[in-house]
Amino acid sequence: MKAKNYRAIEGMPYTRHEYIHGPPPMRITKFSAGTYREDYTHELLLIPETSLQIRDVALESARITLNKFLTDKLGGNFFAELKAHPHHVLRENKMIFGAHADRLQEGMRRAFGKPVGRAARVEPGQPVFRVLVYADGVQRAREALELAAKKLPKKYYIVERQVLAKAQ
Repeated sequence: MKAKNYRAIEGMPYTRHEYIHGPPPMRITKFSAGTYREDYTHELLLIPETSLQIRDVALESARITLNKFLTDKLGGNFFAELKAHPHHVLRENKMIFGAHADRLQEGMRRAFGKPVGRAARVEPGQPVFRVLVYADGVQRAREALELAAKKLPKKYYIVERQVLAKAQ
């Protein structure tokens, strides 16, 4: 099946790994990048406009793009974090097409499907990525989030806020 078949949120989440035989591994290697410091001045969030499911391979591709761009442009003066976790296991009822396929498959009988991948369910207003930077790196972080959004399904917007310094 194509990835766009898994974008819409349908039914209950399928997340209980103790009942899933052979759940596919998560393809995200890291959830954070850069150097975390307490004194970052700006926070940028990548937020979807609609509710959707994002496959783990798309999240990993966007994370790699974001990390590579920020590392090249800002060095270590940023902290990027992936906030959407792919807990939902995707299923597919594989069908065989061609001559004599009717002898090998059951059609919609017992069509629960086998696990084929993972996805994160994201609602509008829920951040997918979070980036912390200093004031001089805001424009570069915005560019990086726009690049990462191109790797993900549907449309996103970027929210920028100033982070208040903690009292010492």
